[in-house]
Amino acid sequence: MPQPINQTDEEIARRVQSGEVEPFGALVQRYEAKITRYAKRFLFNYNDIEDLVQNVFLKAYVNIQSFDRSRKFSSWLYRIAHNEFINTIKKKGKEPLPFFDPDTIFPHPVAKENIEKDIDNKELRQTLEKYLNKLNPKYREPLVLYYFEEFNYKEIADILHIPIATVGVRLRRGRKTMKSLCEKLNNHL
Repeated sequence: MPQPINQTDEEIARRVQSGEVEPFGALVQRYEAKITRYAKRFLFNYNDIEDLVQNVFLKAYVNIQSFDRSRKFSSWLYRIAHNEFINTIKKKGKEPLPFFDPDTIFPHPVAKENIEKDIDNKELRQTLEKYLNKLNPKYREPLVLYYFEEFNYKEIADILHIPIATVGVRLRRGRKTMKSLCEKLNNHL
């Protein structure tokens, strides 16, 4: 039996779908820290992050048969995490979630995004860390997935179940909001 360490996520998922239980532990080891980091950056003021992460893996295991091996396991797992975190926000009511989402209904055409030249990725990451909790969750989540989890537009679209163009719009608006927050801070210093 091949060891999970030498296998792709999709190969391990296939083994679990075939009835092997043990290989799922390798997937948990590969993703537990990443999903926890995602949760901490997306959810603020929640004390039960570890429980939520555990629920994500439990749901992934219970629903492993629904995983389509022609797709990326990471996107599928992050989608489960996204749903778990959004449901938590709705239940606890600590974050406003818009009922009407004009970005999804009226997506704007997006050309290839160029990150603003005056802010490099390192500065942007530091700024994001500082101000993420001030952003609307619909802009916060794509920024976290793009800059910290390093997913591309297509993967983010798959995780959030939104059009790729909407991912671009939300990233652009999130960056613009971050820039405004920085400017406000600099004006107050």
